[in-house]
Amino acid sequence: MNGGWETVKLKDVCAIDKTKHSGRSLPYVGLEHIESGTGRFLGEYSPVDVKSSTFQFGPEHVLYGRLRPYLNKVLLPDFEGHCSSEIFPLKPKKPLDKRFLFYWITWQPVVDEIDKTSTGARMPRANVNQLLEFDLLLPSLDEQKRIVAILDEAFAGIETAIANTEKNLANARELFESYLNSVFRNRGETWKEVLVEEVCDSIIDCINKTAPQVEGPTPFKMVRTTNVRDGRINLDSVKYVTEEIYHKWTRRQIPQRGDVILTREAPMGEVGMLDTEEKVFLGQRLVSYRANPRLLNNRFLLYGFQSNCMQSQIHALASGSTVQHMRVPDSKKLKISLPALHVQREIVQRLDSLLDEVKRIESIYRQKLTALAELKQSLLRKAFSGELTADKAEDEVQVAVA
Repeated sequence: MNGGWETVKLKDVCAIDKTKHSGRSLPYVGLEHIESGTGRFLGEYSPVDVKSSTFQFGPEHVLYGRLRPYLNKVLLPDFEGHCSSEIFPLKPKKPLDKRFLFYWITWQPVVDEIDKTSTGARMPRANVNQLLEFDLLLPSLDEQKRIVAILDEAFAGIETAIANTEKNLANARELFESYLNSVFRNRGETWKEVLVEEVCDSIIDCINKTAPQVEGPTPFKMVRTTNVRDGRINLDSVKYVTEEIYHKWTRRQIPQRGDVILTREAPMGEVGMLDTEEKVFLGQRLVSYRANPRLLNNRFLLYGFQSNCMQSQIHALASGSTVQHMRVPDSKKLKISLPALHVQREIVQRLDSLLDEVKRIESIYRQKLTALAELKQSLLRKAFSGELTADKAEDEVQVAVA
């Protein structure tokens, strides 16, 4: 580490400014307005009515969210406003640079230490008073500004790379969805529109109450709406029951590999296919479709449910003033357009191949996003150990974004 760095308590160079709102019409910042990891404001800078128990802030502050799930979200405002009482305006004073504080408080070792101060089981809050007791290795103000300038330039390049990668990731998914929708939109003359129940051996809804659960793990797993996403049923996070409860909850039908599961609510319209021989059963707000193999390819049914054609039907059948849901009887009223069975298989093969390629591309992009996030933390580590130079930072960013 370079000379001239000294260890100080954060409270000696920073304070929580709890100045109450002045009553002027100013933009309001809630925890939902802070973008994680970037310090950017999400929303319009529009004046709003004064809210009670809010703190006033200005460009001299660093706004810190102390309530999970927004814990450790940090905003660098360039405007005056007032904020939620779960956001603390941190006011640095010389010799602490505002942006140096911003970068330090988003450095993972500091984030981890802040997490350790959190209390509360359901909505943990960071103890910001403990944060003020943290030790901070502080170089001279000139050195802070040099480090901040390097980080600003490097992070700008990284953020551009992240934005481009996320755009490419979205484009890959849109490519698949576009082709999928074109299949069901541009159906052939020989295709027939039928009710789903006419081409399924069974359509079974869940038992309309929550199964008694045990700590587990047991061999008997409950599939919930949260497990059904993007054509898959993920059993990594499930609830467990006893064998007796499993048999009671599967008395209508035992789920089997290849069943297509649709969520009726929370959220409505997600779909997945069961791809396991494990002993699972349906939790609430789920419907299982078992295709008649002589008439309907089950993966064709899966893709059909994901298409705009069937999604529009699902949402047209929605009811409920607060939480949208589809009634169980309506789950049998859905219509699907079908070609001959051999054509269904050909379409499924093309969609499967395209989906595999999209997943391969997505995997590459996600690895790049992980690498970019790791680079940010690597640069921060070097910054706060006195090892950061402009040349090294530029080289690392150029390699990462290539």
